[in-house]
Amino acid sequence: MKRAGRLLFVAVPLVAVTAYFLVPDQNTDGAGSDARTPAPSASSSRSAAGLDSPEKKELAQQIVSSAENSSLDWRAQYDYIEDIGDGRGYTAGIIGFTTGTHDLLVLVERYTESHPDNALAPYLPALRAVDGSDSHEGLDPGFTAAWQAKSRKPAFRRAQDSERDRVYFNPAVRLAKRDGLGTLGQFIYYDAMVMHGPGTDPGFYGIRERALAEADTPAEGGSEKAYLDIFLDTRRTTMRGEKRDTTRVDTAQRRFLDDGNLELRTPLEWQVYGTTYRVP
Repeated sequence: MKRAGRLLFVAVPLVAVTAYFLVPDQNTDGAGSDARTPAPSASSSRSAAGLDSPEKKELAQQIVSSAENSSLDWRAQYDYIEDIGDGRGYTAGIIGFTTGTHDLLVLVERYTESHPDNALAPYLPALRAVDGSDSHEGLDPGFTAAWQAKSRKPAFRRAQDSERDRVYFNPAVRLAKRDGLGTLGQFIYYDAMVMHGPGTDPGFYGIRERALAEADTPAEGGSEKAYLDIFLDTRRTTMRGEKRDTTRVDTAQRRFLDDGNLELRTPLEWQVYGTTYRVP
């Protein structure tokens, strides 16, 4: 069953969703959004290979997919597309790109630049029109079938990978390293970026800013475990305020942190929405 976790959510006001695309280009490391971001320090050197090593990056996609897709097989999600009733229109692909929060539009625009005759290109006017809403106007009935057909093509799968990395994975990992966090902290940032978007409140940068008000990062001389504990508390408060299920924090990330597994070593075992997952 796909997107089991998301189906538990209630609709989120669209004013919150629009925060996603009001922030600067995430290729800038989000530096424009936070004056407190420190310069790289010696405390981050141990995590230089962290979550962006091939093995840990694969693990990260599996853990995220357990919450987003109720499956460790994240590669089976390229052709996924569904309106899950969360106020974001269609949710699609390996990371939950949506028609209502700008990222799906940007994915199709960037893909069309290099593949101008693709089957999704005719839907660009409609995608621009519904951006920021939950509307399907101009997309039904053919867009979902076009997405599924295109997602069988290796080039479009690579485009999804690239956009996931550009918007979510790379900015989260870079900032976590600058904050002096190890592999678990880098994953915690990445998962928050995926779920909440790279925006201010209630987005990732807003959650981080509130956490920074209560605890110092390791790069600022603070305790890594104490800072991550505050970050997860802050994120959990945000999720509960949006009526979202919090088990991906409570019985997964919090479990790793309580175990002192700051480098996200395997084997791992965790639960999401009552289902147990294991990676040897």
